[in-house]
Amino acid sequence: MAKKQKANQGRRRKSSAKDVLAGRNILLGVTGGIAAYKAAVLASMLVRRGAQVRTIMTEPATRFVGPITFQALTRQPVYLDMWAATESYRSDHIGMADWTDACVIAPATADVIGRIAAGLADDLLTTTVLALQAPVLLAPAMNTRMWAKPAVQDNVAKIEAWGYHLVGPAEGRLACGDTGPGRMSEPEEIIEALEGMLAGVGPRKRT
Repeated sequence: MAKKQKANQGRRRKSSAKDVLAGRNILLGVTGGIAAYKAAVLASMLVRRGAQVRTIMTEPATRFVGPITFQALTRQPVYLDMWAATESYRSDHIGMADWTDACVIAPATADVIGRIAAGLADDLLTTTVLALQAPVLLAPAMNTRMWAKPAVQDNVAKIEAWGYHLVGPAEGRLACGDTGPGRMSEPEEIIEALEGMLAGVGPRKRT
């Protein structure tokens, strides 16, 4: 009986604690990898936790998952083109950067990691990331041989030194048939890493 009461008290404490994701503005960047389907699950989980989620997809990402999927899950428009017309007086990437409390890029391909490390801004996602003041979490996903390459490891070390956060990659069987590190972390693991990144960080002051 005492054990049951303690368990119930623990559940009440947990449910009464404010969810660190509730009310947060989360920018989800989706790039071109087979793991993009997991990003849809991640978007759904974030919404269920009370976050406001906006999605930027690269053109290759749309080859794996359609934008309508993320629009339906988040009930927000999906952003694809940095040259698209906007109703705002501010450019999309600046307005998006101002709105964002935290950014998650999942999957984060070798290409997008390299472009961030090089300071490139040649599409809406990298342009927005370059304008962000909010923390950024990347969930790498690529072939294990790609992940092991010195160029990729150098890029990872560079962006981590700048303050970017990474979760994964996990080890296992990859879509190509190889086995090793390169699998994107599961959505639950990404959520946990996002919580840790935001722990103790209040909502950003907006101008």
